[in-house]
Amino acid sequence: MNSPAKFNKNPLASLMRQPKIYIKLPSNGEFWPQGSIQPTETGEYPVYSMTAQDELRLKIPDALMNGQAMVDVIENCIPNIKNAWVMPNIDMDIILIAIRIATYGEKMKLPIGVDNFEYELDLRYIMANLMDQISWIPDVQVNPELVVHVKPINYRQISESVLQGFETQRVIELANNSSMSEEEKMRTFKEKFDKLNALTTGLIHNSVYKIESSQGSTDNFQFIREFLENADKEIFDAIKSHIELMRERNSIKPLKIEPTPEMIAAGIPDKTIELPLVFDASTFFA
Repeated sequence: MNSPAKFNKNPLASLMRQPKIYIKLPSNGEFWPQGSIQPTETGEYPVYSMTAQDELRLKIPDALMNGQAMVDVIENCIPNIKNAWVMPNIDMDIILIAIRIATYGEKMKLPIGVDNFEYELDLRYIMANLMDQISWIPDVQVNPELVVHVKPINYRQISESVLQGFETQRVIELANNSSMSEEEKMRTFKEKFDKLNALTTGLIHNSVYKIESSQGSTDNFQFIREFLENADKEIFDAIKSHIELMRERNSIKPLKIEPTPEMIAAGIPDKTIELPLVFDASTFFA
């Protein structure tokens, strides 16, 4: 007679998903709020392939637009990640590439655009280059008396920004194609652009987590927000420029390839081709 333990064990357990690869995160687990990621002893995280349910999630337009589909997929494929909404943006590309490799393999074909030419990309090479490239400098020395500490924005903030930008564009197009009066159009545009500007400013506010000065230091969010809203323009611009520099430094650069004789014969200019690498959930996992 089988024991209860043996009876309750699924005989198919060994055939279920196993980790396909292990990755380290560019952030090394920093900037993740407590409880949002389960650390490992080695600093490497197991990555599982997507399930059929995951693929279905990525086909739901609303879930893709608001970010929920991507959050669900990440948490299912990397169980150590408990809350992907607060994932720092410097970890995003590595995580998405790892899930793509675990699900579909190391190779990915990119269309070049003429006669259906494609370039086969080695995602492990891209991931290795990214790990070497990505770095975050948290300290902004604004002046001898003021040091501002900044962190990467997270996935929720990115999703909100994308949604707000999309909504603003939609309202503008609707207004341009409607019978609204010019006064109504201007009021609508102003409301949307004010919201978009507030969101952009809010991303800067949310990036600052501590300020040290000759008059004292604080990590109180309300105090920091009050200071940024009332600081000289030069101070705000210095912080903004640093954050933009970090975003540019840590973004994936276009891939440069040399055209083959076949490509040139098909009409592609005889010069280096730049292929943008955009890891968008709606196409990257197609």
